[in-house]
Amino acid sequence: MTLAPPERTRPEDPGPVRLPDHVPVPHGLRATARVTARAGAGGVTGLPVLDGEGPLALRRVRSHGAQARVCVVGAMSAPLGGDRLRVEATVEDGADLCVTAAAATVALPGHTAELATYDVELHVGDGARLAWLPEPLISAEGSDLRMATTVHLAPTARLVLREEQVLGRSGERPGRLRSRLTVRRAGRVLLDQETGYGPGVPGWDTAAVLGGNRATGQLLVVDPAFDDDPPGVRILGTGPEEGQGVRGPLAGPAALATAVAPDGLRLRRLLDAAVPVSE
Repeated sequence: MTLAPPERTRPEDPGPVRLPDHVPVPHGLRATARVTARAGAGGVTGLPVLDGEGPLALRRVRSHGAQARVCVVGAMSAPLGGDRLRVEATVEDGADLCVTAAAATVALPGHTAELATYDVELHVGDGARLAWLPEPLISAEGSDLRMATTVHLAPTARLVLREEQVLGRSGERPGRLRSRLTVRRAGRVLLDQETGYGPGVPGWDTAAVLGGNRATGQLLVVDPAFDDDPPGVRILGTGPEEGQGVRGPLAGPAALATAVAPDGLRLRRLLDAAVPVSE
């Protein structure tokens, strides 16, 4: 005799899943871009890793000699409120990499009041060279962004790093922007500074900080050759109309130029003239 199979029953619908009140619901997108530069045959630098996500698209561009060049292309509007963006670059021993950007990065308000983050982590090996030359970061009205750049340098590594920030688009007030730059050479801190601008930041627009300017930036050059011939102190600019700044040596084989200007174009001119470097 054959027994009839048991009757199949549909499980009861549990209904919508509810998270406990204390569990945060993430907003915004998460994206990481990675690039690795490696010295190959004949000293020509290759790119075994070139991987972008979401708004962080990486494009290989025509190189100069043995140097590899990468351009960061914004594939969508970002960072918005709640976004978590990250870029990681590794330049292995003896490699030579230049990273640029196709356009400025614009921090915008999102659908949530949550702040956005943009983290950059750079590793440069012995005898390697990295030129990190993005376009300006524009802090649009209503945005809230925290940006952190961390650099790890081997003792004989060379670095050219430019950061530019424009506070507000034409005719608008800036958003809130906090930025930190940390550079370590051979495991020791070479530079560690944090800045803040915009609503809620005390004194950011006073004469002691920006003095009414809307563009600020810096150019950092680390080169072992500075051990024997360090750059001297130099005043940048001739008056408030074109912006002003200063270049000086750091306690290490490095020079740092810092400037403020009425707009991004005049800021770039000051930084370009601060420390002669070749890309």
